[in-house]
This record gives sequence, C-alpha cells and structure tokens, in this order.
Amino acid sequence: MQGIAVVRPRLPNEVWVLVVASFIIAIGFGIVAPVLPMYAASFNVGTAAVSAVVSAFALVRLLFAPFSGRLVARFGETHTYVWGILIVALATGACGFATHFWQLIVFRSVAGIGSTMFTVAAVGLLIRLTPPSLRGRASGLWATGFLLGNIAGPIVGAGLVGFSIQTPFVAYAVALIVAALFVWLFLRRSTLAALDQNNSQPTMAVRDAVRFAAYRASLASGFANGWAVFGLRISLVPLFVVEGLHGSPAIAGISLSVFAVGNAAVLMLSGKLSDSIGRKPMAIAGLGVSAVGTIGMGFTGTVPLFMVASLVAGVGAGLLNPPQNAVVADVIGSKAKGGPVLAAFQMVTDLGAIIGPLVAGVLVDRFSYQAAFTVTGVIMLISLAFWLVAEETLPQQDDEHVGEVIAGECGQLDEGPEVPTGARVGGRPRQPDA
Repeated sequence: MQGIAVVRPRLPNEVWVLVVASFIIAIGFGIVAPVLPMYAASFNVGTAAVSAVVSAFALVRLLFAPFSGRLVARFGETHTYVWGILIVALATGACGFATHFWQLIVFRSVAGIGSTMFTVAAVGLLIRLTPPSLRGRASGLWATGFLLGNIAGPIVGAGLVGFSIQTPFVAYAVALIVAALFVWLFLRRSTLAALDQNNSQPTMAVRDAVRFAAYRASLASGFANGWAVFGLRISLVPLFVVEGLHGSPAIAGISLSVFAVGNAAVLMLSGKLSDSIGRKPMAIAGLGVSAVGTIGMGFTGTVPLFMVASLVAGVGAGLLNPPQNAVVADVIGSKAKGGPVLAAFQMVTDLGAIIGPLVAGVLVDRFSYQAAFTVTGVIMLISLAFWLVAEETLPQQDDEHVGEVIAGECGQLDEGPEVPTGARVGGRPRQPDA
C-alpha cells in the first residue's frame, strides 16, 4: 500500500517578507532613538520639553490606534501597512530639517500616526497569513527581526551622527522607504495578501473579543509589558545604574543590551513551545520570570548582580511576547478582520508605556528605586492572575486556512515555498500533473 504523505504546515513566504521589513524598520528606529534627545535639546529647550518629543510620539500612537484599526478594516492590511511606513518616512525625514522646536513636535506626532498604522496592519497580516498552529513561531520570528534591528541600529547611528546630527533622521527615512518598496514589490501580486481587498470578511468588534478571558489576559499582560519594558526600562534603568549603583552611562547602556540578549535568546523557543504545549503556560512562565527579574533589579547592590537581573527580566519578556500575540491572533481567527481588536491591544500596551514611567518617577521621588521596581513587578503578577483563569486558545486542529482554500481549488495542498522573485509570492497554486 502506498504511504500517505503528511502535509506539514509551513510559514508562507509573505511572513518572511514581513520579518525582513521589520528588521529594516527597526534598524532605522535604532539609528534615530539615541540621537533624538540630543537633537531636541539643540533647540535650546529644557528637559521637560525634550521629554515631550518622546511622549508626543507615544501619545499620538495611543490616540490614533482606533482609527488605524478602521483603516485596516476599510482598505486592508497591505495598503495600510505601506502607507503607514511612508508617512513615518516623510515625517521623520522632515524632523531632520526642522528649524523650530514646535516643528519637531509636529513632525514626530505625524510619525506616530504612521507608526500605529503599520504596526496594527503588520500584526493583522501576520495573523491572517499564518496557519493557526504556527502563530507562536511567526510572532517570535517577527519580534526577533525587530529586536535584531534595534540592536544593530544604534551601532549604525553612532557612525552617522559624526557627519551631522540631522543625518540619522534622513537615514531612517531612507530605510523606511526601502522597507515600503520591499513590501510592495513582494506582496503586490501575492494571492494571500491580496485577499485583504475582499470586504466580505466580517470585522470582529472589541466587545466580542473581550468576551474571551484569554483576550482579557492579553490586554492585562500587554499593559504590564508596556509599563515594564517600554516604559520603566527606558526611563528608570539608566538613572538607577548611575545614581543607585554608581555606574557609568556606558554601563547603563550595556544593561539594556543584556536585557535584549536575554529577550532574543528565547523568542524563537517560546514561539515554538507556545505552538506545541500551549499559549497559557508560556505566558504564565514569562510573566513570572519577568516579575522576579524586575523586582530583583531594584534590590541589587552591585553592577554584576544587576546585569543578572536584567538578563532574567529579558528572558521573561521574550517568553511572554509570542504566546501573548498568538492568543490575540487565535481570538480573531483567520476568517475575520481584526483591526479594531488589534488596535485595542496596541492601545493598552502604549498606555502602559506612558503611565509606567510617570508612576515610577513619583515612587522614586517619594520613596525609593526599590519601590518603583517592586510596584512594576506586582503589576506583572496581577496580570499573571488573569492568565490563570484564561482558557487555552491553541487550536487542536488547524481551521481552514486561506492558503489551503486557494490550493484546494486546484487539488494541490503540498506546494512548496516559492523563492521571492517579485513576480508572485505565494502566487497561483501549481496545477496537478496531467
């Protein structure tokens, strides 16, 4: 008897396109991030005004997120993604030519609009194009692309700032244009990506998503993750290293890199495990490890111990992200548009990134660094409680994926990956042999 071949799901080529684009975008962001405060200060403004440049970007992302979800539902992920990248490119390039401080604020705010557009659209594409059983791995791969770009970006930026302080902004704009062209070139004839033009797909409302305990748990952990990783780590860790541990600014920078190393080391592993043993156990483990590492950072008395705690916190964040994002994808499913649901998740994460530094700063001023790190760890443990009562969303059997629907029209489900040539990625399935 002839054996029956088992068809193993694989990541579509379109997912790899998104991963490469995320790496290019993150390199550009890493180029600009270190020089932005210095550039803002060059307009002879105070520290509060310099901080406002950073806050304006995050605030606009938060406010515009619901509209980004509507744009995805109306125009589709691909168009929203490309236009969002181009908006950030133009606004960031304009920052380099600002002649007044108010112009810098306006340009950074416009960049925030484009940023939330391409972020929501990218996650939406990732959800729709990835088979359910591979969502954790796809999320980990996509996050790894961003992380590696953020590590490489500051190295490139350090060389560019030697030409002029405006050069990094122009370089970021060029990198974004390259990313937009790359995505357009390889997805413009993609059969899978083109399906976003079909408005017959229903759009899931946020009120429907919050009925799932797992989605509520993702919102809780997203808020805690934004508070700790995107807020506290950036605003408080450098100050604690210098003031609390009497280290140098260079040591503070190394501690951020140690966190990133811990994050990168487990992202792919976490994605794979969340696709095999489940989303819930990996999310619980990630939050638990993050809480231990974050609280431990505040109670370290030496730089080596602080580095160990930073590594532990980075590992926890890496364990959390893939299952957390995969749960949001599972709730939306591959047969509905999830722009509003994704936007709500992004808003909650941004809200944590905005509130976290403010509360931490007050706690340090009135109490101590230990209090700030401890409260952050407690926030993570509270979000962990949401996961304890959440349902497991890992699909027991793959639902009918859009790629399988297309392939089924010609009777072939075993088509292999195609090399991205620009002609057609994930294109028309091959016809069965006569």
